[in-house]
Amino acid sequence: MKTILSVRDIEHLARQGNGTVRLPEGAMLTPAAKDRLTEIEAGGVVRGARPGATTTGKAKGASEAGAADDSPEVRALKEQICDIGRRLWAREYVDGNGGNISIRLRDNLVLCTPTLVSKGFMKPDDLCFVDMEGKQLAGAKRRTSEILMHLQIMKRQPKAKAVVHCHPPHATAFAIAGVTPPTCMIPEIEVFVGKVPIAPYRTPGTPEMGKLVADLSEQHNTILMANHGVVSWSHLGVEDAYFKMEIIEAYCRTVLAASQLGTDLKTFSGEQLSDLLRIKQKLGIPDPRIGLKECELCDNSDWRPGVTCAAPAAPAEPSADPEIERAVQTITDQIMARLSSKG
Repeated sequence: MKTILSVRDIEHLARQGNGTVRLPEGAMLTPAAKDRLTEIEAGGVVRGARPGATTTGKAKGASEAGAADDSPEVRALKEQICDIGRRLWAREYVDGNGGNISIRLRDNLVLCTPTLVSKGFMKPDDLCFVDMEGKQLAGAKRRTSEILMHLQIMKRQPKAKAVVHCHPPHATAFAIAGVTPPTCMIPEIEVFVGKVPIAPYRTPGTPEMGKLVADLSEQHNTILMANHGVVSWSHLGVEDAYFKMEIIEAYCRTVLAASQLGTDLKTFSGEQLSDLLRIKQKLGIPDPRIGLKECELCDNSDWRPGVTCAAPAAPAEPSADPEIERAVQTITDQIMARLSSKG
């Protein structure tokens, strides 16, 4: 009977071989074990290996990932990412294993969430290290399939330090409807987020999707993804990227509620928005409206609040046939005449 090896068995063999895995003759591997073997052979970190151990073909990036994994700063970041994952899950911004989070540690080293793991129940050891091309350098679990989008944002927007992607319901509703949220209604979103564009739909995890989002990231830190969700980046860190999710979701929820009150939504003036954009510029947050004339601001011409619910008008009574009307009148007159003669 052939021996079947699991991920744990592969890790054990790697530790015994000081990073080199020697498989028993005729051994069979589970699918997860095959993936883990590929990672180790490509330079993945082996947990529990002796200090200084190197894996077969271990790349420089993998060595850097292993060193970073041992640092207090990275351990703290892992805890922070797991905490934000729990917040995304608790606020129902993600479901199943949806959503992903990343932060750039060095020029060619990024820490990110794994695939097929609920963001509400992640553990620090679940997180992965990748290089700027998306190659996994370390981590017991496989990296998120959408890391390529995060990396394309980081390449296109040098300020982008952290990226968060999730599916908050109200903001995603705008993305599904293809409606750009209106502007000039609440100061906080104008300062910290701004005008939110919609990237056309492409299959999640593909380079095409990443490029369309990255093209918009040069001037926008929060982007709706058509028929998908929302992605935001921050020049400060993961917490700030997450804050932008709270802001856009609360804003979209508020706008949708206000649009049902039966009156036009009120906006502040272009002059008042200019004041907010000056604050935004001092904070180092990009906005394509900075430098525009006041008359060019607060343009909500594309905004449509949807269909107002109303009871349908009652159908008009069908008009009677004239001949029937005359016959009824004749019969009525005859009946009344007989009653009068009897009286």
